[in-house]
This record gives sequence, C-alpha cells and structure tokens, in this order.
Amino acid sequence: MTSRGVPQRNGPDHQEEAMGFPDRIERTISLDRRPEDVWPALTAAEGLSSWFGASAEIDLRPGGAGSITFDAGMTVEFRVERVEEPNLFGYTWRLPNLPEDDPRRTYVEFTLERSDAGTLLRVTESGFAQLPVDIRRDTYESHREGWSRELAELSEHLHGA
Repeated sequence: MTSRGVPQRNGPDHQEEAMGFPDRIERTISLDRRPEDVWPALTAAEGLSSWFGASAEIDLRPGGAGSITFDAGMTVEFRVERVEEPNLFGYTWRLPNLPEDDPRRTYVEFTLERSDAGTLLRVTESGFAQLPVDIRRDTYESHREGWSRELAELSEHLHGA
C-alpha cells in the first residue's frame, strides 16, 4: 500500500500472486530405448500420432509449424523452437482455452539423456503463470495430469515397437 492507502501494483502482494502459482510442469520417465530410438516418437508425424494424438503434422526445424489432432477432434497447433537431435526438442503451443488470436503460449521441451537403462526423458512445460487467473489453475492441472497420461502412452508405444 502507498501512504494514501492505494494498493501498489508492483508491490509484494502483486509479486506473491504472480510468483505463488506454479509456472512449470516437469515429468521424468525412464525408457528402455536409446535416445535415437525415442527421438522419432517425439519429432515425426507418424511417431507423434502413435501416442500423443490421433494424427499429427510437423515441419521439424526451428520456426516450423506443426499440429496435433486428438481423439476428441480438437486440433492444437504448435511452432518448433529447438531441435538438437537426438537430445532436445522444444515447441510452443497455443492453449485451447484462450482465444485463437491470443499470443500467449506455453513452451514444451523434451530432453533425452542416455542412461544405463536406455533413455531418461524429461518433459517440461512452462508459461502457466501468464494465463488469466480464471483459467490458470484448471489449465495447469489439465496439463499436469495430461503429461502423466501421455508419457505412459509413449512408454506403452515404445514397448510395443
């Protein structure tokens, strides 16, 4: 508060609201395949559509466009941001509960690290704190649960391959 009793927008209360909400989801899974074998499942249309959606398209280069259509018919477009084969793949995507013309995106990054078992895969999605307060928690929880489910499907897909 200022000396006149008017709340400060940049004061501790505002920072707590912005900083108190988790901005990042991180999931790690151990896969019994080499990074070179996991890479196509993350970066090729055929691979993505086998575990992450009903169909997918991807232009695998920084700045390239992609899309994933899920079983329910919803399509989400994304933009490829980083490609460091076979260790790092990152993209930004529009969140489905924001208007089409909203510029806010979250950033998803897959990091593949060789391990004794095969690959340690880490998925990180960040950018939730920028969302409007009324949809922030539901969107975050939906994606948090979604990544757990999708990584289980990836593991099942790779074990069947």
